[in-house]
Amino acid sequence: MSQPAPLPPTSPRTTGAADLLAPDTEMDAVTLHVADLAVMGDYYRRALGLQELDRTLARPVTTVAGGARPDVAVLGRDGRPLVVLVHTPGLPAPRRGEAGLFHTALLFPDRAALAAAVAGAARHPRSRYVGSADHLVSQAFYFTDPEGNGIELYWDRPRNLWTWHGGRVQMATEPLDPNAFLAEHLDAEGGSNAAVGHVHLKVGDIATARRFYVETLGFDVTADLGSALFFSAGGYHHHMAVNTWESAGTGARAATIGLGQVSIVVPTAGDVEALAERLGAHSVDHRSDGRTLRFEDPWRTLLEVSAADRD
Repeated sequence: MSQPAPLPPTSPRTTGAADLLAPDTEMDAVTLHVADLAVMGDYYRRALGLQELDRTLARPVTTVAGGARPDVAVLGRDGRPLVVLVHTPGLPAPRRGEAGLFHTALLFPDRAALAAAVAGAARHPRSRYVGSADHLVSQAFYFTDPEGNGIELYWDRPRNLWTWHGGRVQMATEPLDPNAFLAEHLDAEGGSNAAVGHVHLKVGDIATARRFYVETLGFDVTADLGSALFFSAGGYHHHMAVNTWESAGTGARAATIGLGQVSIVVPTAGDVEALAERLGAHSVDHRSDGRTLRFEDPWRTLLEVSAADRD
């Protein structure tokens, strides 16, 4: 994924510069706990065109003493992990209204690559099509996987076409005809790579989410709908979002299948250390080895922040 452009000079900052995540922060693979590893692995391979990768590419969940875990599948494109599936039998499905994953959003480099992914997802018998939208900054298609996890497949318009007002990016939900989109772009030659562009979560209340993700972690707010908040590092339209559309008032998550971990990559170990200091100053429990930091949000969603130069 190309690096986010900086915010326009006139855009207000939500926190001091020293308390912001680095501009080239990116999202990393999303980990899902799954009841049926064979079915879910088949879905992400055949529906979304992901390849099974070396398990050691996504750490630490995929390795144990002595080698790779057999109950884990790491799936991605061009050697980049996008989704990590961890076989966790015996867990219940999330109840409606609980906090957790709204969707994992996979970003494609062009509309031809997006069209190919959408067509593959639409053809899969275990895939459920949810809808599509033109968000002005992007064009997006929505699906649900066989165990109920939301997926967004999208392409970004060039950043010079995004409109900013007072530090907020203009986004909307305009109609996008999937048949017309596929007819125009499906046969064109496009790129094969993809990235986790953003992760959208269900939370109990927006004010608490703002305090955690913006004031503590150091994201910048890019859009505020009242019942949903969008935020990013470095001027992207959003790396993460939260909403209360189905989950207003909910408390900490129960142990269920579905979202296991949200992973974020910052440029250096120094960025990890700076975030660890902010978490400590805000009394957020965390574990760090100096290059990887793990902690939970107020709804017990596990986050991992690691340094891109950790190797």
